[in-house]
Amino acid sequence: MNPGEHQDQPSAEGTRPEQRILSMTPHATTSSSIEAVLRKRVNELAQAICERNLDHLMTFYAPDVMVFDVQPPLNTRGADEYRKNFERWFASFEGPLGFEFKDLRIAPGEGAAFCHYLALVTGARPGGRTSGYWVRGTTCFEQRDGRWLVTHEHISMPAPMPAPQ
Repeated sequence: MNPGEHQDQPSAEGTRPEQRILSMTPHATTSSSIEAVLRKRVNELAQAICERNLDHLMTFYAPDVMVFDVQPPLNTRGADEYRKNFERWFASFEGPLGFEFKDLRIAPGEGAAFCHYLALVTGARPGGRTSGYWVRGTTCFEQRDGRWLVTHEHISMPAPMPAPQ
């Protein structure tokens, strides 16, 4: 068999060798490997939220991040300002938080990527109360100096709409 014939033969798994990599970026990384890196990053970010580890949490955000958060202000520009939102939010709980993803979807790209998800937030409130609520999130990442950083985030909560009159 000559090399040209081998190229057209299916492998033992039933795929042709040229079909094994579905897409590759110019830097020789597959979209699945980018997705794996981002999935790890998102899970580490969620763990920092659960631990209420503000210093570690802020390492995931670009200095110029733009955020549309549940808490005022309507838009937050910059990691220093977003840190203040997290400080207020963490102060409203006692102890660790629960932050459980549902339907996490990651759309990887070479230099930019995004994910969207639902998350159940749970935790103890002052006075012994417990709290649990759902949030919707869209988080956009850019690769900067070899690191994937959050450059845009939009967090919202479902709210009942008033019935039409």
